[in-house]
Amino acid sequence: MVAIVAEYTIVEAINLALARAMSEDKAVVVLGEDVGKDGGVFRVTASLLTRFGEERVRDSPLAETGIAGLSIGLAVQGFKPVAEIQFDGFAFPTLDQIVNHAARMRTRTRGRLTCPMVLRFPYGGGIHAPEHHSESIETYFAHAPGLRVIIPSSPEKAYGLLLSAIHDPDPVIFMEPKRSYRSIKEPVEDNGTCLPLDQCFLLQGGEDVTLVAWGAMIKEVLTAADILNEEGIRAAVVDVATLKPLDATEILASVAQTGRCIIVQEAPMTGGFGGEIAARLAEHGLMSLLAPVQRIAGYDCVMPLPKLEGYYMPSVDRICAAARSVMRYR
Repeated sequence: MVAIVAEYTIVEAINLALARAMSEDKAVVVLGEDVGKDGGVFRVTASLLTRFGEERVRDSPLAETGIAGLSIGLAVQGFKPVAEIQFDGFAFPTLDQIVNHAARMRTRTRGRLTCPMVLRFPYGGGIHAPEHHSESIETYFAHAPGLRVIIPSSPEKAYGLLLSAIHDPDPVIFMEPKRSYRSIKEPVEDNGTCLPLDQCFLLQGGEDVTLVAWGAMIKEVLTAADILNEEGIRAAVVDVATLKPLDATEILASVAQTGRCIIVQEAPMTGGFGGEIAARLAEHGLMSLLAPVQRIAGYDCVMPLPKLEGYYMPSVDRICAAARSVMRYR
């Protein structure tokens, strides 16, 4: 008899992971604005207050700097806080605490103290939200030594990677693709199995071009890959998942087969993380390249909400056009 595994959205998978971690370890606590009674603005923490009580699920004041600072204090005293910031744009006030203190705790204390905390928040556009609610700010955190930056692309990845992040002895930034929160549903087994950090995932193989992305953009990339495959262009897809520290092994291995690479990011082009991946390819995979590396990104402007939001976001058409362009190189 084959066991039936229930299907979950990303929101539900994250909730499952939080509940699993809290059930297995009393040191895990959840805090943030409205995470208790209201279950968070996207209801990611729904029911956790009822299950684990207000000592472990704490509503905070509207003060992101305070949320980050309190989490650091809890972490160095033996707790494993998972803090929620309501929206990506509201994470900027946490940079002082996260970059100057959480990221440096292990080095500052010569290993005497670590900071096992997770700062999680929804990121990106696509839901027609107002200003400061649609930012892709992964590069700000990825630039800081001492931080891990994780962006899941699916319910299964969200579940397994969040569990690994909670178990990590150092601070983790966990960015959740809000556009995909409820648009993707897949089987997720709530068995406490962690997914490995610090590695990319090859979602599908291909011999002509490698498409690299993370988070919400994986959906567009997979759709583009299907269209290209129908045209006879065999596209491989790599999900970066852990941006920092970046292990480019899977990307380099795929490009060694295809000779071509297109990097897709929702964030603005200049200074975006796609540039780091392109630099790794130039340094370690130059002899594999048959064509210039292409980047498809958001534009170097504030996201034009709401009517032009769709134009700003990297599209399937732009990805396919880039792939056809690099195929001209032989």
